[in-house]
Amino acid sequence: MSEDRQDHLSWVREAARAADDKKAVDTLVIDVGDVLVVTDFFVITSAANSRQVAAVTDAIEDEVRRASGLSPLREEGRESREWVLLDYGVFVVHVLRADYRDFYQLERLWGDCPRLDWKLSGA
Repeated sequence: MSEDRQDHLSWVREAARAADDKKAVDTLVIDVGDVLVVTDFFVITSAANSRQVAAVTDAIEDEVRRASGLSPLREEGRESREWVLLDYGVFVVHVLRADYRDFYQLERLWGDCPRLDWKLSGA
């Protein structure tokens, strides 16, 4: 595995752990690099309500910045706090309110792509 990919995976794992630390649920990391040109990984996670969406989003930004120095290149949905998208270039984080996640089923759209175990530090 290339050094760049290892760095990217470590940043993705930081994002997933930050979500988990804020009690987000069903956090997934999906490797979409073989089917998308614009990014390599999706982090998808759910929060119970709009307040928690904001808290999870803030925690992810803080931890990714601490670990990598990166800030999102773009973000969407912060005002509505229903579905926040943080685009870091090599990975994109989706923080969805649980009812939005149930409705849109992003992980089903990308069901053919490999899911990564973000809890493993060396994989």
